Amino acid sequence: MKAIRLKAPGGLENLQVVEMAEAPAPAAGEIRVRVHASSLNFHDLGVVTGKMPTEDGRIPMSDGAGVVEAVGAGVTTFSAGDNVVSLFFPHWQDGAPPIDNFSTTPGDGVDGFARTHVTLPASAFTHAPKGWSHSEAATITTAGLTAWRALVVDGGLKAGDDVLVLGTGGVSIYALQIARAMGARVFATSSSDVKLERLREMGAAGGVNYKTHADWGRRIAEMTGGRGVDHVIEVGGPATLGQSIDACRIGGHMALIGVLTGRSGEVPTAKLMARHQTLQGLIVGSATHQRDMVRAMETTGLRPVLDRSFALDDIAEAFAHEVSGAHFGKITLEI
Repeated sequence: MKAIRLKAPGGLENLQVVEMAEAPAPAAGEIRVRVHASSLNFHDLGVVTGKMPTEDGRIPMSDGAGVVEAVGAGVTTFSAGDNVVSLFFPHWQDGAPPIDNFSTTPGDGVDGFARTHVTLPASAFTHAPKGWSHSEAATITTAGLTAWRALVVDGGLKAGDDVLVLGTGGVSIYALQIARAMGARVFATSSSDVKLERLREMGAAGGVNYKTHADWGRRIAEMTGGRGVDHVIEVGGPATLGQSIDACRIGGHMALIGVLTGRSGEVPTAKLMARHQTLQGLIVGSATHQRDMVRAMETTGLRPVLDRSFALDDIAEAFAHEVSGAHFGKITLEI
């Protein structure tokens, strides 16, 4: 079977197309899946560029969607022919998070989905939303589930709430779509007026160009009548957190899900305390969260926004497109 291996120490030039032995027949509790698509995430970029070092020869990509080819003894949740999508934390099935690292995450601590076939425990997958393409389904594992957990599971999103999304990456666009589908109002920031207009076309009530307006937090709060938003999808990290606090209402909820501006930095603790806000860190979610999200996608009719698709052999070109920042929505691999 065909696969991509990452040669240490990483770098797009060290992504190599290889031929491997076929994935084995599934043992008890396992399924064999023909992988048809994956999607690119900031985490995957960190791995392939060597910023998040991993084992030499690692098969990258945390997201995988495809078709079950065979099931092992005792598997009752899936049948041959089912469309499935992978889990970011395959050992986190329900309850509180049991892990604080990426040792079990495909494409990082273990081999990922940049390959044509995998044989894994059935518990490493959920069903994909009915009617979705494999490329659409592959966007759920990381981006979709992160947005779902931030707003619905942890944030308790309800109709009438106000939500702020930062930028136009996969998580932010998914958050906009989920919030709109559940009757919330959404505001956005971007460095591109063109992208802000696209977000308005998708239902955003307003937006601010953060390159033009350094005080974008105050401006977002003014758009809510001065109250501030109920939820912030905080993907930036230390350089954006202060403005997010300004944009968020007293007692509001901020989901810290990204480190685009750095892994550490100053937290405006006095301002955070004075505004009685909750700042909650999170990384993706559990199998139960993912199954709940799949049902919600099917019920609401929500479909992900796809940017460009690349062949597996062109994986380096796909990541270069991600680095360029020109994309709007999810970049995918056809496998």
